[in-house]
Amino acid sequence: MFSWYKSGTPREKKTFWACYAGWALDSYDMQMFSFLLPTLIGIWGLTKGEAGVIGTSALLSAALGGWIAGILSDRFGRVRILIFTVCWFTFFGIVAGFAQNFEQLLVARTLQGLGFGGEWAIGVALMAEVINPNNRGRALGFVQSGFALGWAGAVLVVTGILAYFPAEYAWRLAFWVGVIPALVVIFIRRNVKDSDAFKQSQKLDTDKASIGTVFSAKYIKVSMLASLLVIGLQAGCYVILVWTPAMMAERGVVSGSLILTILIMALGSLCGFATTAYMSDRLGRRPTLMILSLASWIVTVAYMFVPLNPLVAHVMGFLVGALAIGMFAALGPFLSELFPTQVRTTCMGFSYNVGKSVGAMAVTGVGLLAAKFGLSQSVGAFCLVAYAIAVFALLLLPETKGVRLDELDVVENEAGPSPQPLSGQRT
Repeated sequence: MFSWYKSGTPREKKTFWACYAGWALDSYDMQMFSFLLPTLIGIWGLTKGEAGVIGTSALLSAALGGWIAGILSDRFGRVRILIFTVCWFTFFGIVAGFAQNFEQLLVARTLQGLGFGGEWAIGVALMAEVINPNNRGRALGFVQSGFALGWAGAVLVVTGILAYFPAEYAWRLAFWVGVIPALVVIFIRRNVKDSDAFKQSQKLDTDKASIGTVFSAKYIKVSMLASLLVIGLQAGCYVILVWTPAMMAERGVVSGSLILTILIMALGSLCGFATTAYMSDRLGRRPTLMILSLASWIVTVAYMFVPLNPLVAHVMGFLVGALAIGMFAALGPFLSELFPTQVRTTCMGFSYNVGKSVGAMAVTGVGLLAAKFGLSQSVGAFCLVAYAIAVFALLLLPETKGVRLDELDVVENEAGPSPQPLSGQRT
């Protein structure tokens, strides 16, 4: 499973760690805020509505920021924009730590969110362009596993800070501590170079990426289908992660401490990323995502019928992490292989972040539906619809396993004004 890394060139290894560390930092900063919310609600007397507005504003601004960062990445280079986004969201994280009221924190988190959105799409594109095509699925899958490290790091760091410092200062310190891993990421990235594929794409006689690129005749079909895929996967993931604890509580199960529950789920996601990465290179991107979509829904339905106790609940949490979160290891290579280099991060940034924002609305939908039909039934129904949407999009998208990005760019350039976004060229 690790042969791809052992046989990699120094450039491939350096790029891997640069992308891995950045995604872990992005996950850490995003997840950290959810653990600080109870403290902020208690200190400032925020309503749940106000707390939700802060969280939603960061999510929506991340969608916009990811799209803009993708455009800038296609114009000015992957590494340059990756370093800029880290500096951006770290700076406004420091600003958020100085906030004195709800309004100031809302503005700081909204501006911080603009930097979050670019990390995933640009990092995935950079790694996809550098790594050997035969190892692309596994390499990008392990980059995705940085999410588990950031998630676990957030709960451990924030819990430790809240335990040893007064609450009115602890939440501020949690924001400021984010400077340390940010400096580490910047240090790792200091000597990373843009891919040869990107440098070559700058010499091609093609239109430069812009806001309208996604909606052009050449890319709109695949961009919309990719967005639909992400909507389905993210909706299912959000619904399971947000509502599973409440669903277990509804059935009278106390699954243990929050820290243990999250760490078990994070461990499951780490194992899931590794397994999915291997599957995507062996079976292909589409079959892997289809299989795991079905498996994720089955696990969700099992919560409704399997007798639960703390041990079973933790096992279920591990499976949720391995399936619903772990399947995203196949999403990165799949999306990166759908678009030519000159517009890759523009289209990926749009598809991933728009899909993520729309998919998150399923959480609210479950809450509304649960008032009439019950929580377990609503979660199962929403997950069924979400993963059905993902499978529908997969059926209309091409399999991309083995696609050579350089050949894709050449075909795109030679095909004239109306080529398809995917050439079908294989290694």
